Amino acid sequence: MLRESRLSGLGTLRWRVAGLAAAIALVVGGGAWFVIARGPGQGGIKDAAAKQATRVHTATAKPITVVSISPSAQATGVNGATPISVTFSAPLAAHSPMPTVTPSVAGSWQRTGPATVEFVPTAGFTEQTQVQVSVPAGSSGVQSASGGQLATQVTSSFTTGSYSVMRVEQLLAQLGYLPVTWAPAPGATVVASNDASAQLSAAYNPPDGTFTFQSGYPSQLQNMWVAGQTNEVLTGAVMAFESDHSLTMDGDAGPEVWGALLSAVAAGQNNTHGYTYAIASQVQPETLTVWHNGSVIMTSPANTGIPAAPTSIGTFPVYLRYTFQIMKGTNPDGTPYSDPVSWVSYFKAGEAVHYFPRASYGFQQSLGCVELPMAQAKFVWPYMTYGTLVTVTAL
Repeated sequence: MLRESRLSGLGTLRWRVAGLAAAIALVVGGGAWFVIARGPGQGGIKDAAAKQATRVHTATAKPITVVSISPSAQATGVNGATPISVTFSAPLAAHSPMPTVTPSVAGSWQRTGPATVEFVPTAGFTEQTQVQVSVPAGSSGVQSASGGQLATQVTSSFTTGSYSVMRVEQLLAQLGYLPVTWAPAPGATVVASNDASAQLSAAYNPPDGTFTFQSGYPSQLQNMWVAGQTNEVLTGAVMAFESDHSLTMDGDAGPEVWGALLSAVAAGQNNTHGYTYAIASQVQPETLTVWHNGSVIMTSPANTGIPAAPTSIGTFPVYLRYTFQIMKGTNPDGTPYSDPVSWVSYFKAGEAVHYFPRASYGFQQSLGCVELPMAQAKFVWPYMTYGTLVTVTAL
């Protein structure tokens, strides 16, 4: 049975009696029911009233807004390992969904304050990546603890920076691909090899430290080295690393090289063939001198190119190797040649260090290659690995 009475200025007072159980509710002007009292056994009445009260509460709660997103919108050169934080105008509800990050990377959202959440990546975003942060709105979006909703979706984007040449050099030195060693500065934080986030952060912002050239190498090699800048020594080292990890040998530390480099550091995959450097001197009698791990391992008479087909002057990395091949080309007079050669290490275009039979060695008589006697060519070939720098001097 349902009875009601009208109360002046308040609305209508209704009550329902069913057996021993009763509930009284006040209907306010807007039509919402609020439970005042109930008898035992009438949980359904209370639950319905509570749900209605929640709907009224949500509808009247103050909307939530986004106060700030960091990194800031349109920021460039951002360290890809930096956490992403979003601050709201009010504390979030415990069940509130989190913002989303694109592209997706491993990581987790954490609450760092009543109204702030932070995305901490396991590693982070690679270089030159545009990252978008989206905060969902509406009934399925973020909600405040008081039930407030975000009116419209908020998006913000930033772009990560480029990896540091200095860090490439630090890691290659650590792995033994350079004729230099590197040590962190006193008091500097040591980047753990197996800490993916710290390693990625250091790729953007390398730690301070000092490079030291290993003793025993000639000044020609040392003069090419410039810490923090691309140079012939770095290019050769990158090629050596690419060769060891089955990557395209272009001497460029691109995304694939960086991925393999960080994995190699984490796994402790050091260079196993040491560091080799060679100088072909065209000062007569011409010679080829080879250093390995800081020591001279061979000085041999050698031949370089005749004036009509000179050997290129400069420093070049070994990019192709054969134990034997038929070398074909054209003589300066236009006639073709097809010569068997052995222990071949190409360093520039068709120019290579290799064995070629001659009556004597020590002067210009090749068509651009650096020719050696058989025993010397066979001995030095295992040391002339991919990326080995060969310097050819002027007359």
